[in-house]
Amino acid sequence: MTNENYEDKPRENCAVFGVYNHPNAARIAYQGLFSLQHRGQESSGVVSSDGTALYIHLGQGLVSDVFADINIFSKLQGTLAIGHNRYSTTGASDDSNVQPLVVNSKDGPLAIAHNGNLVNSYQLRRELEAQGALFQTTTDTEIVLHLIARSKRPHILERFKEAFEQIKGAYSIVISTRKKLIAVRDPHGFRPLALGRIGDTWVVASETCAFDLIGVEYVRDIQPGEILMIDKIGLTSTWIEPKVAPRMCIFEFIYFSRPDSYIFGHMVDKIRRKFGRRLALEQPADADIVIAVPDSSNTAALGYANTSGIKFEIGLIRNHYIGRTFILPEQSERDFKVRVKFNPVQGVLKDRRVIMVEDSIVRGTTLRQLTRLIRKAGAKEIHVRVSSPPIRHSCFYGMDFPTQQELIAFNHSVEDVRKFIEVDSLGYLSLEGLLSAIPDSNNSFCSACFDGAYPILPEETGSKLKLISNIIT
Repeated sequence: MTNENYEDKPRENCAVFGVYNHPNAARIAYQGLFSLQHRGQESSGVVSSDGTALYIHLGQGLVSDVFADINIFSKLQGTLAIGHNRYSTTGASDDSNVQPLVVNSKDGPLAIAHNGNLVNSYQLRRELEAQGALFQTTTDTEIVLHLIARSKRPHILERFKEAFEQIKGAYSIVISTRKKLIAVRDPHGFRPLALGRIGDTWVVASETCAFDLIGVEYVRDIQPGEILMIDKIGLTSTWIEPKVAPRMCIFEFIYFSRPDSYIFGHMVDKIRRKFGRRLALEQPADADIVIAVPDSSNTAALGYANTSGIKFEIGLIRNHYIGRTFILPEQSERDFKVRVKFNPVQGVLKDRRVIMVEDSIVRGTTLRQLTRLIRKAGAKEIHVRVSSPPIRHSCFYGMDFPTQQELIAFNHSVEDVRKFIEVDSLGYLSLEGLLSAIPDSNNSFCSACFDGAYPILPEETGSKLKLISNIIT
């Protein structure tokens, strides 16, 4: 039914961070990236500015690996810095694509960090190459730099505006010049981007959990379509035209963002608990205990347990210290990766009827391996409850789902999926229930991975793009 070699989770986006007017700007950026590690684990980087030059440190690996040498910060001078954690959704995972990217332009050096995915990057790249542009990377982020550099408008904000009005897709971006910090969010506002302040220091981050570590006070979100420039004058905004209806990514609430973050006007933890409570009403089950698939399902499981009146227990222990360099020994057991990451608590599960709450099912392979572990630990019954609807469509906006045919729910019924993951019952949260759990949503969320209603038409390249079922006009 599905490829056993794939993971059963969507891969994370990226993280961006910016700080203006702080004596230890690079260190602050490093700390912010540490809090945002969950959004990207392939590479990390910081670019700082002292008003005269930009200083760069980039590398493959986790933040703690890239910045393991404390002497690095003595070289990252200045009171302005931007940073990036990367998971590649466009472009290969190699050294040339590590962000922030830095180029020289007529305005001097520019550094850029991007979370999201452009849907017209192929077309723009071909046009720019035909005009003589030379690309150093395969990432779509470099296209933005070329468009900014080629603009002939007199003011820097107007050049940014002209560039961003040519691109389509999802982007939350931070840009550094020698003396300015610029934050940009696409007109639909797919990805979160928050503005904070501590004294005279301004901070921009993908999620507010990065503010908590460094004592920054949340001020507001960068608004959809806003280009915000921070310099010695203060804050100046201009807007990308035309303005469109917001379509924020619902999966940020379901899985990507940390539960202690405040995004899209709500605390993630509270919304996930509401998903769980609504799921308990829509998909009840007769059982002894409720457990979560840690960690992203923890709060939804608590909501389910609270509403159902069934006791919440810790039934799975997750190993947080596997690391990227863990080497699998030669062995024939297909579930070895899962057993490295999760271990069932036999004393909790034995002879119990178990409700296992999961936030989403992509291919179903990992979940099937988990249910086998739980069954082996002695569970009498397993009832899986999913705090999101079935994922039937690909994403083009920075969420690395597989192609549509690889999604288990694309051409299989709920009963088919239940049999595949080998459980006694399976229930999903309805799309109506999902959206109703978010106060004042007003049709402002993108749910294309569930219903195929894409806010932006992607360019006609790549295997995913042949699978579009519906486009919002």
